[in-house]
Amino acid sequence: MWREALAALGSTLLLAQTSPAAAEYPDKPIHLYVGFVPGGGTDVSARIVAQRLSGILKQQIVIENKPGASGLIAADMVAKAPPDGYTLLLANMQSTVAAPYVLPTSFDPIKDFTPVRYIGSVPNVLVINPARHDFKTVQDLVKAARAKPGALTYASSGLGSPQHLTAARFSQIEKVEMVHVPYKGSGQAVADLLGGQVDLNFDTLPGVIGQIQAGKLRPLAVTSAQRTPRLPDVPTLSEAGVKGVDVVQWYAVLAPGKLPKPVLERLDQALAETLKDPAVQAKLADQGMDVGGGPDTPAAFAAYVEQEWDKYGRLTGSLGLSKNSSKQ
Repeated sequence: MWREALAALGSTLLLAQTSPAAAEYPDKPIHLYVGFVPGGGTDVSARIVAQRLSGILKQQIVIENKPGASGLIAADMVAKAPPDGYTLLLANMQSTVAAPYVLPTSFDPIKDFTPVRYIGSVPNVLVINPARHDFKTVQDLVKAARAKPGALTYASSGLGSPQHLTAARFSQIEKVEMVHVPYKGSGQAVADLLGGQVDLNFDTLPGVIGQIQAGKLRPLAVTSAQRTPRLPDVPTLSEAGVKGVDVVQWYAVLAPGKLPKPVLERLDQALAETLKDPAVQAKLADQGMDVGGGPDTPAAFAAYVEQEWDKYGRLTGSLGLSKNSSKQ
């Protein structure tokens, strides 16, 4: 009998030694995947968070840019990675709850991820290149779009992105026709907007704030319910006469599904500490982000993701963009 008990104890000890949940986490570098090219809002946010998180966890945080398919390439890699806490995704609304409705995926956006920590949200801002167009207001743009249906083009960071959904909803409300030009990230989209290859963009504020401050892009409106402190003189779309656009880009950290509870708790605690750092808050706020302001526990964040999943399912369906929509 004692031999069986000793054998069972040995097996238990072996499992404890090899289990990532029982090990001293983390004991090696962590890879944080970003589904977009460097320079966009998601990438900038990832680098700000990673720098402080690395110091708290005392391990290097390696940023891995894997752009393409509206962020779904990176999401797919993380969804299929071992759930050990060493492969994470700097996720956003686009790659988590919008693009999976528009593009085919090989993962389940709800079941194949462990929601770890909500970071914050940013408004979209309608920008034009003043060297190409002299629009001063949203109504100037609407008038031009109605005069020449299909003549104006808008950039986005991909199908199902907040830029895409905002512009599509804007077009639906104002009954105008504009042509969508998707890119692999905001960095490329903004570069072509500056170069005159596209006419406008409903980009996220972090991706264009520098160009706005430099006078190279002109903001016409923001999509948030209230004006953003970063652009206090720029009206909301509602103030500009366009009501009913409800698209907000949020950022968060996800891990593969079935992440062990001890690892989840350690990551959540470290991220919460990161986001409380005044220097991190200042850097994110400088990008136009409202830090926090959302679910503040993994469980609350998981519930929020499910609510957002339902919301964007309805929105993409109403716009005829869903791959399951009969309108597409």
